[in-house]
Amino acid sequence: MQQRIQKIIAMMGIASRRKAEELILTGRVTVNGKIAVIGMKADLEKDHIKVDGKILTAINPKVYFAFYKPKGVITSLSDPEGRQTIKDFLKGIKYRVFPVGRLDYETEGLLLLTNDGDMANSLMHPSYKIPKIYLVKVKGNIQKPEIRKISSGIELEDGLTLPARVKVIEYSESNSWLEITIYEGRKRQIRRMFDAVGHPVLKLKRVAINGVFLGDLKAGQMRYLTEQEIRHLKEGRYEK
Repeated sequence: MQQRIQKIIAMMGIASRRKAEELILTGRVTVNGKIAVIGMKADLEKDHIKVDGKILTAINPKVYFAFYKPKGVITSLSDPEGRQTIKDFLKGIKYRVFPVGRLDYETEGLLLLTNDGDMANSLMHPSYKIPKIYLVKVKGNIQKPEIRKISSGIELEDGLTLPARVKVIEYSESNSWLEITIYEGRKRQIRRMFDAVGHPVLKLKRVAINGVFLGDLKAGQMRYLTEQEIRHLKEGRYEK
């Protein structure tokens, strides 16, 4: 059966569909010896499809992991500066998996890993409001007016943020612990939101993505998602 080349690459677990399009645009994909183009279709059983010169011959089983990314680790499979990446924690995994979205260098917590490009693409697509829950420690005792601003939306340099849910967990003498749920994934979004109200983030940890929770995982550990968690993600129980 013929399918678009980027979908085949995603099904094979090589990359997400968006990344597969980048591979095609940069000439790294060929079909029967010819450089592939966006929109081209092929049949995996009949055509010779190669990515970086390697032929695609079999579809790997789809796998899904919850990973506790430690602070000070790059959400990438390589880093030109030689910093530690999530690939350093994947040595026991026989499947080629990639991260669903990102956590910045200083942020720790839940990261989903998979070779299911279609699901990864849907979870990362900006048109879907995927709930992501974080624990955040900020400088100073944040007050209700600032919380209301963050809850209703903060104007950042790249536009107004979507409404968020914010709950105060604890006040200490000079800091505040909060739980925040956001529905988008801009770069360093939570840090910028709290900077905008004068309470810089001191610690940030993601604890849940769309019903999948970090649970008892320790930094650097991972586990397979349960069938229920996978079904939850695939059924798309989120707002659109």
